[in-house]
Amino acid sequence: MSAALWEEKKHRLLAIVGEYGKEDICLAFSGGVDSSLLLKLAVDSVGKTGRQVYAVTFDSRLHPACDLENAKRVAMELGGIHQVIAVDELEIDEIRNNPPDRCYLCKKQLFSHLLRFAAEKKASIVMEGTNEDDLHVYRPGIRAVKELGVKSPLAEAGFTKAEVKRLAAEYGISAATRPSTPCMATRLPYGARLDYEILERIEAGEAALRELVGGNVRLRLHGEVARVEADPERFEQVLSVRKELVETLKGLGFVYVTLDLEGFRSGSMDVHVKKAGTNGA
Repeated sequence: MSAALWEEKKHRLLAIVGEYGKEDICLAFSGGVDSSLLLKLAVDSVGKTGRQVYAVTFDSRLHPACDLENAKRVAMELGGIHQVIAVDELEIDEIRNNPPDRCYLCKKQLFSHLLRFAAEKKASIVMEGTNEDDLHVYRPGIRAVKELGVKSPLAEAGFTKAEVKRLAAEYGISAATRPSTPCMATRLPYGARLDYEILERIEAGEAALRELVGGNVRLRLHGEVARVEADPERFEQVLSVRKELVETLKGLGFVYVTLDLEGFRSGSMDVHVKKAGTNGA
């Protein structure tokens, strides 16, 4: 992309958020790069209008504990009013069954909480961090976002993940280089009943992978088989710590430990989902 086109695209995003900044904003804030960039832009925008930005983080047991601590740190870095709302997705039995539209059910539950909070604060703009790339893969949660009328400025401006990271780096946002840590339910096949004890073991296993291997890592569970995903350029590192890694994962109760030679990729549990409508729409 030429410098002129890049500036034009940035201007489009700033204009969208600037328009939203004429009202109080409530932002779903995970501390990842997408929502962190939006928080930076929203805070800058309301600085010109005197409005407020509420950065709302869900204290969710389906996300690693480190996510909440990271969100708190990044919120302090970027500004806005940080609010934490505790939720338990698995109180809904349908979500426990981990159906293919689990993400839709979860997002509907979470964003209903967010909309209630926004109403209490009289914040008329509610937004979240879906980007352009998310529109072209299996993301059933996007249907809930649209149904509830939540704004997605990055997608509106056509910003891809790479462009989000580029702009976040330009602003010096620490989350620009942070690997994503999606919902822990994505580590299990659809139809496998979700259980907090299993998810906590997977979380502990991934923490060990991040420490021993680094980069993008996932620990996917298929019955007794723990499938390790890592960036291909880190395979040598995986093998160099093989013994320690196997001991750690077996110590957590995983029977078989395998390395996926295809390497890390988002959505690897979605390969059997029929994408008649890409985002479940």
